[in-house]
Amino acid sequence: MKIVEAAALTGIARRVFVAAGSSEEEATIVANHLVEANLKGHDSHGVGMIPSYLRNRDAGTVVPNVGGKVASDNGSIIVYDGDRGYGQIVARNATLLGIERAKRDGVAVVALRNAHHIGRVGTYGEMCAGAGLVSMHFVNLTDQRPAVAPWRGRDARFGTNPLCIALPGPAPERPIISDMATSRIAMGKVRVARNKGESIAGETLLDQHGDPTTDPNVMYQRPRGALLTFGEHKGYALAFICEMLAGAVTGSGTMRPEKQSAETTTNGMLTVVIDPSRIVDRKWMLDEIVGMTDYITQSPPRYSNEPVLIPGDPERANRSARLRDGIPIDDETWREIAAAARGVNVLVEV
Repeated sequence: MKIVEAAALTGIARRVFVAAGSSEEEATIVANHLVEANLKGHDSHGVGMIPSYLRNRDAGTVVPNVGGKVASDNGSIIVYDGDRGYGQIVARNATLLGIERAKRDGVAVVALRNAHHIGRVGTYGEMCAGAGLVSMHFVNLTDQRPAVAPWRGRDARFGTNPLCIALPGPAPERPIISDMATSRIAMGKVRVARNKGESIAGETLLDQHGDPTTDPNVMYQRPRGALLTFGEHKGYALAFICEMLAGAVTGSGTMRPEKQSAETTTNGMLTVVIDPSRIVDRKWMLDEIVGMTDYITQSPPRYSNEPVLIPGDPERANRSARLRDGIPIDDETWREIAAAARGVNVLVEV
């Protein structure tokens, strides 16, 4: 396991993306996004994505220095085409537009389509909450093999389809951010387990025959295994809803058989941004949030070293610890990053 300081890791990622054709500004945004995911404990969406991003760049399925464009503007309802730009760029642009329109009109709906992998969805919820707004983000993915089995199914039929809901928290630096895959774990966590040589917890994976397994390698074979949804039928229902809202409603497309062979990632995201001050007195709302947060978190912990938290607290704790102690990266992931960097003439010490 290698331990890397956040600033050093950001510098490496930025150099790689510049060498791969991105402007300094774009490289900085993408690098910061990936490292921030590592800092918050979401290694599945961190710098371990660099090798696949560069493979996609070589294949032309992600295009540097593309910011996306407004495809349709009906005031508070906007369609934003990512134009195959880096997801961290085009999803950011779409979210900023949603924030602007919600402040103007009270509510905004932004349909993002044709975006490369947008990364940790919580980033966009944090942007909205930081602006004092409430937001919901529904995401699906296509243009790769499906990874998640439907409830009662034996093989994969859709992606990990994350859902994020965000709102201001009890303090400006403590927004409420619920960001989760609808699968038991994110696909990137399977990659991390495989690279570490670790097993996956039971009741998480099915092998290629549809039988339970703890071996992460089944997701890297042909035919492929499948992840299970969290919460049995309830998680499946949310995954199905994300597929429809982010794929069918946005126009990005759903994970039908003809959208499974490109070996890249295309994300659709339906974002709804609301200005709560159009509904309720802001001070009253914040007092309610503070009071309910205090009430919930004062529940006696079942285990003395595990106090009750609110959504977003675990990520903030991880961030503080990793800024202090460094970011752990397993040896195989580091080797993959170094090899990808060499491909664009950037030397990373193994």
